[in-house]
Amino acid sequence: MASLHRFSMVARAHAGLGQWLLAERDQLPVWIVVAFGAGIAAWFALPGSEWPMAVIALSLAGALALLARFRSWSAMELGARCLFVGLLMLVAGCATMAWRAERVAADPLAAPWFGTLAGRIEARETLPARDRVRLIVRPAPALGLPERVRVNLDLELDSPALQPGAIVSARARLMPPAQAALPGGYSFAQRAWFDRLGATGSLLDRPRVLRPGGAGGLLDSLRAWISAHIQAQVPGGAGGIAATLATGDRGAIREEDAEAMRASGLAHLLSISGLHVTALIGAVWLLTLRLLALFPPLARAWRLPLVAAGAGALAGIGYTLLTGAEVPTIRSCAAALLVLLALALGRDPVSPRLIAAGAFAVLLVWPESLMGPSFQLSFAAVTAIVALHDHPAMRNWAATDLGWAGRAGRSLAMTFLTGLLIEFTLMPIALHHFGKAGLYGALANMIAIPLTTFVIMPLEALALLLDLVGIGAPFWWLCGVAIEALIDVAHAVADTPGAVALFPRSGAPVFALFVIGGLWLFLWRTRGRWLGLVPVAIASLLAALQPAPDLMVTGDGQHVAVNAPDGALVLLRRRTGDFALQSLSESAAFQGEPIAIEDWPGARCNADFCSLVLHSGERSHRVLIGRSRERVPERALAAACRRADIVIAGRWLPASCRPRWFKADRVLLDRIGGLAIYLADRKVRTVAQGHAGHPWWDRAMALRQAAREKARAERLSTRPR
Repeated sequence: MASLHRFSMVARAHAGLGQWLLAERDQLPVWIVVAFGAGIAAWFALPGSEWPMAVIALSLAGALALLARFRSWSAMELGARCLFVGLLMLVAGCATMAWRAERVAADPLAAPWFGTLAGRIEARETLPARDRVRLIVRPAPALGLPERVRVNLDLELDSPALQPGAIVSARARLMPPAQAALPGGYSFAQRAWFDRLGATGSLLDRPRVLRPGGAGGLLDSLRAWISAHIQAQVPGGAGGIAATLATGDRGAIREEDAEAMRASGLAHLLSISGLHVTALIGAVWLLTLRLLALFPPLARAWRLPLVAAGAGALAGIGYTLLTGAEVPTIRSCAAALLVLLALALGRDPVSPRLIAAGAFAVLLVWPESLMGPSFQLSFAAVTAIVALHDHPAMRNWAATDLGWAGRAGRSLAMTFLTGLLIEFTLMPIALHHFGKAGLYGALANMIAIPLTTFVIMPLEALALLLDLVGIGAPFWWLCGVAIEALIDVAHAVADTPGAVALFPRSGAPVFALFVIGGLWLFLWRTRGRWLGLVPVAIASLLAALQPAPDLMVTGDGQHVAVNAPDGALVLLRRRTGDFALQSLSESAAFQGEPIAIEDWPGARCNADFCSLVLHSGERSHRVLIGRSRERVPERALAAACRRADIVIAGRWLPASCRPRWFKADRVLLDRIGGLAIYLADRKVRTVAQGHAGHPWWDRAMALRQAAREKARAERLSTRPR
């Protein structure tokens, strides 16, 4: 009887699953792209090449087992078909990512390099807000450098001759692409691998032009000309934002304005994506439709929606190319083109399948973009918007006939509701990548989005058009006033107490729960969608309970931060660079002014070491931190190490230095990168745990080790016998 009861329960569950999938059949194609993305994510999450191959093999085995069980596709039930296609797309995503990582392979620089860099300029970017020019250079093969390097040049040393195609020569200092400074932090080495950059650095003097180049490509020249023209018409910080909206050139935005936009939740306005592309395409579509409708013979001879869609498509493609064809712009353009196609065919343009098609197009070409904040923020926002406005209650509300006051109130309420949903949707992504998220973004976006869409961008487009006949100045003035208002909103919200919340980074598993829950909520339509709240709630609880690390050490061992029990952030070095300080503050979820370790009452320091005691619960930990590279008597050092629980130093420490629990010196840090120490559960997180087994880490470690062995062999060969 018990076995019959269990069989009955399984049968009912199986029937219920089939009915649910049948009710959600219109949403099933979207999950094909989700499975493809899961394969890409698996490649990043699993270390080494063996684990992704195991995923591919097991997924293929599962798909073949299903095929063997049902003998043919037509014999498969709906649930089995979904599982079969999902497994194949998982394989396709993982294999695509592995192929992409190998195809772009370019070994990084093995060790710091100083000398005369000669090579051909491939690309140029002017960053006036930072007083520098950024060049991508292909070095001469005889130098033995990586295939492509990125160098910065002070703006005062710039020359009009430094254009793509020019062959130049200058003294340069190059470094390998930087790995993440701390666990969970930003890894430029990962991005550089896929951008095929083998080194970064600076040019130390004015380059000599050995052979002039061209003026660059037509689009690059046009982009540079439009950007310079706009900044000449709109002075100050407003000009930098105006240039960004038109060309995607963010080099002229002041850092304080960019930070205010990030803190207020308005940074998406500075990234050419859905808002900008949609506004342009929509304006061109509507304008073309209205103008052609004024001529009855044309209206009778042509299908005006199709013509207007074609004009909008051309405008969107041209804008995408002009702004540099970044991933969010391509995604937005692809989705907008699908919307135009739906409008031209008389189909519903608001559909998650359009978003999925745009995402799939991007992931096929740049699968690594899935792991970047730009892709995640962009697609999460537009998916949330479509899910909200596709809900039957929202559709009915939008279709309700109201007076002008009611329509205005409804638009305001929908704008606020949309902004609030976007704020909560993007918060886990911002916390995962940056350790912080804005709290008042919904209110800021209520003002900023309409201001940008309906005032700033139309004024800017009209001013550019009227500049062709020399009468655009009044519209540039109005555009500047509107952008200054946008900047004021950003600063006002960013300066409000509590505008930014900081949390310790909780790691990939917690973020994965957020993603799974969010996709389940937004991509299904029946009541089963609310089950997505379960992983979201679990992830929220885990993120709220995630403790901040007690000690943080950067990969070079030069920067150490202590999350002191009194709430202070204590730094080993009084002069800590902006990037290191930002990394340490974000990892510690600390907002304020840090203090130097010699000024903290809990530490005792001399020229070589600092000693301090940290308490965690009922346990005390004695910590010894190195400050210099000067020679220390080994016997005294060994005795100090024996009295300590933790010893940290950016120098090599002898084997006689044996603390009671953990030692991190130059040898260990070279192998594991930066680290974070949690005293309560005596846990150590390292950069290597998130990156080892992937090419940007493994190749860098192998080349660094080979360079050291070569240098050691050279020293031994030159040593007098």
